[in-house]
Amino acid sequence: MSRRSLQTIAFAVALTVPWIAIWLATDALPAVGLEGAAPSVVANLSTLGTVAISGVSILGAAFLLAWAAETAEKDVPRAFAIAVLAVLAVAPEYAVDALYAWNAGQFAGTERGIEAGNLAVANMTGANRILIGLGWSGIALFTVFRSKASVDPTVVNRDGFLSDAVTVDRDIGLEIIFLLVATLWAFLVPLNGGIDALDMAVLVGLYVAYIGIVLRGDVDPSEAHTGVPAYLQSFPKPLRIATVVSLFAFSGLVIFVAVEPFAHGLEELGTDVGIPAFFMIQWIAPLASESPELIVVAYLVNKARSTAGFNALISSKLNQWTLLIGTLVVVYSLALGQYGTLAFDQKQAAEIWLTAAQSFFAVALLINFEITAREAIALLVLFTSQVLIEFAIIREFVALPISSYETLLVYSGVYILLGLALFVHRRREFQRLVRRTAGTISSAVSKRDTPHHADD
Repeated sequence: MSRRSLQTIAFAVALTVPWIAIWLATDALPAVGLEGAAPSVVANLSTLGTVAISGVSILGAAFLLAWAAETAEKDVPRAFAIAVLAVLAVAPEYAVDALYAWNAGQFAGTERGIEAGNLAVANMTGANRILIGLGWSGIALFTVFRSKASVDPTVVNRDGFLSDAVTVDRDIGLEIIFLLVATLWAFLVPLNGGIDALDMAVLVGLYVAYIGIVLRGDVDPSEAHTGVPAYLQSFPKPLRIATVVSLFAFSGLVIFVAVEPFAHGLEELGTDVGIPAFFMIQWIAPLASESPELIVVAYLVNKARSTAGFNALISSKLNQWTLLIGTLVVVYSLALGQYGTLAFDQKQAAEIWLTAAQSFFAVALLINFEITAREAIALLVLFTSQVLIEFAIIREFVALPISSYETLLVYSGVYILLGLALFVHRRREFQRLVRRTAGTISSAVSKRDTPHHADD
């Protein structure tokens, strides 16, 4: 077991080595005055080569990240381990979006600054919609499909067309409620003409409160792990903790330094075949930066840990929908040299409303703690059809009676109507969810005085 696990870890690390070597030769070493002579292969690396090598390194780092999170569950509450996993897995998205927000502040008042502010919002909304439209739906369908070949206790088989469902851990109710609150607030963000300090206080405050609650949860090491996590969990506690921290740090570094060239490389490949740059920044770059998260979740599902996989997806959506939006104004103000509101145009306001509407519908789907194959397909079809229609309008492939802006509003209305119908239909489940979450919060708060209080 130990030899095989070590070989597996070594293979994952080996996947990251080529890009780390390139990064050291071209970025890190010159920054400290050790540039030397960069290998000729670096100078002559094609765009396709950059995408391939950096993409493989992201794959290796994603596996290291997943193993670290699973191992950490022995020493910290599972929800907290998954929250750390989610933050690190989507850290590249923060980096890309922060770059646009910084440029918006640095060039404030100019055409370049205005465009950068719009790109920051476009990239953020694209990332959030991809996470649900492709992430939630794709992983749900993959889980159902995989259950045909291997028994998965999280999949409920029912009679009827596409009625098989993936059940979600009821302990994720806390995340669902916090996500709902953040979503409702997001509808208000465009009304002030930009992302401001109040948005930051509310959204970042929500995530801080969420982390404070999950940290008070109980450690539950009872779930049996296999493979690399089982091997790492056998280490003595000091060595185990050091290993987990090292894996988190190393995989986070690899993802951070690889995802930008990976995303930009994909952008270049896209523009070479005629895809508009703005469209690439909103969709292809976020898709690239979300790839570590999707790889990690697919890995967990493939290990029949669908519950942990969906928990990671929901936690990722929560931190992107709170931290990512809330911190953009901080980055913008630092670049500006004073406090300022990160402004955006009418089109990006509609993008935020559409993203909030999709999130509202997705939360409504999870009220009963499951998502059917039919619901997953609905998420996927709504997402892909909107993107394709907008692309067709931008490229003038079709002449539609409505504009791109109006298309966003129409889809927002569809999501909201579907979400409201589900909330009404599942109102009793929603009431139970609220009561359960209130009990979770109350229990977490009471542990300050009664640390051994048992959960209901």
